Amino acid sequence: MQLQGRVALVTGAGSGIGRAAAKRLAAAGARVACLGRSADELNDAVAEIERAGGEAMTVLADVSKAEQMENAVRETVTRWGRLDVVFANAGVNGVWAPIEQLEPEEFERTLQINLTGTFFTIKYAVPHLKQQGGSVIVCASINGTRVFSNTGATAYSASKAGQVALTQMLALELAPFKVRVNAVCPGAIETAIAENTEHRDLEDAGVPVEFPEGSHPLRGEPGTAEQVAELVLFLASDASSHITGTPVWIDGGESLIGVRG
Repeated sequence: MQLQGRVALVTGAGSGIGRAAAKRLAAAGARVACLGRSADELNDAVAEIERAGGEAMTVLADVSKAEQMENAVRETVTRWGRLDVVFANAGVNGVWAPIEQLEPEEFERTLQINLTGTFFTIKYAVPHLKQQGGSVIVCASINGTRVFSNTGATAYSASKAGQVALTQMLALELAPFKVRVNAVCPGAIETAIAENTEHRDLEDAGVPVEFPEGSHPLRGEPGTAEQVAELVLFLASDASSHITGTPVWIDGGESLIGVRG
């Protein structure tokens, strides 16, 4: 029970990586605030944690809204009296399109959720994390950090690169308070996020390249949300007590060959 007595906030906890991480942190002893916009998904995740003997609560909020995130953190601390772990996971793929076809509001919306939402999540958590130290984990991506061949993913990649920069800036700023800040950078993971991605006018875009056969060298298939959750637990726990400001790629070697998705 590496996280016994600690409180964790997980954004985007209703599905995919966020849900897997919420379950894993709870199994390690943390009390988990499951944050998102879908009450049905969150309540289901909370019920699953409680059936397994854990403790969790539903927190409804949109990470792109400052006031809602401030209230969400306050609600969590009011319930349990502290905050030790933050997993800033909520995000969208958004629209993938050539830059001429990518509308300004589409670019702005992706950045607002992925990057500004991460900023709001951490900003309002920091005063509570400083009380006793803690861990912030940001869910970035191989896109924008190691892979730049997914043509059309301009907004998404910019947001993910920004998350890593934010992680490294805040790692130094918060180090005197014993608050560690790290990023996980998944490659292809078996979640439903791709179903909510709009690909538009990409047929003739991009540079033609030939990649090695097979895009996942280590296992020959995409990773799972549960594998990412294990990394989140490691970074949340004292096992990673001397690690901060570090992006960790979890992709089975996918980004090393630069496979285009």
